[in-house]
Amino acid sequence: MTLRLPIPTAPNSAKAHLSFPPTASAAASASASGATVDSGLKFREKLVYLQSLKVNPTKALYKNPNIRSAPLKTLRSITQCLASMGLESSAVSRILDMYPQLLTSDPYVDIYPIFDFLLNVVEIPFPEVRKTIIRCPRLLVSNPETQLKPTFEFLTELGFAGSNKFTSQTTLLLVSSLELTLKPKIEYLMGLGLDYNDVRNMVLRSPGLLTFSIENNYKPKVDYFLNEMNGDLEELKRFPQYFSFSLERKIKPRHHLLVEYGFSISLSDMLKVSDGEFSSQLIEGRLRMLDEREY
Repeated sequence: MTLRLPIPTAPNSAKAHLSFPPTASAAASASASGATVDSGLKFREKLVYLQSLKVNPTKALYKNPNIRSAPLKTLRSITQCLASMGLESSAVSRILDMYPQLLTSDPYVDIYPIFDFLLNVVEIPFPEVRKTIIRCPRLLVSNPETQLKPTFEFLTELGFAGSNKFTSQTTLLLVSSLELTLKPKIEYLMGLGLDYNDVRNMVLRSPGLLTFSIENNYKPKVDYFLNEMNGDLEELKRFPQYFSFSLERKIKPRHHLLVEYGFSISLSDMLKVSDGEFSSQLIEGRLRMLDEREY
């Protein structure tokens, strides 16, 4: 049975925000200069509040002009909302500086539904929600119905369920575009000659595959693996983590050394070990080759 954590609902007093036009006599008594001063003071209060959050006011106002007209309590309500889900003030500050559009959002309309989706649909345990948001704050500016839900259903069908269900580390996949990001990567890998189950198993073993660029990661590494290393696709199936290593800083230098020493090892043995361990493997391999020649 799934334990459903209740998400706050909008209080009835929310209707109290409605205001009515002042009477003619009250309007007449209001001084235009006084109203300007009052507006200036309120705006200054908001700037001071943003600075207290370590949010860059200039950037925030540029990206979200609605801050100028929003009451200070609106800005405060979003920080309280994020804090209620376990986010420390430093994390809240970083997130609001990255996404200042959140400062004028309605927690009950825009934010709590996302937390509800993570808790009760994706089934991220409450203590892990904080880690989830810190790792991928973009979740907070994603629509749960039009973006997160379709992606969740696609990835669940792909195999992110049961023992492979989403964690705070893999929920960042939920912000990916189905049509522009996820499906093209699946199709590219299948286009290499891998079948759907091969690709599915590779992705489940190494979810980072779905975050890599086809042009900047897949294509150059596949080209090098097939044409320079004379690699076999079976080995990529066994070690999909190959795509997570730097081509220029690790794959090419280590492959060149293996060629120079005149022997080969598996992708896993070639890439997973430290530089020191790799050097030891080269020396041991070279010594074995010399011993074999003597006999």
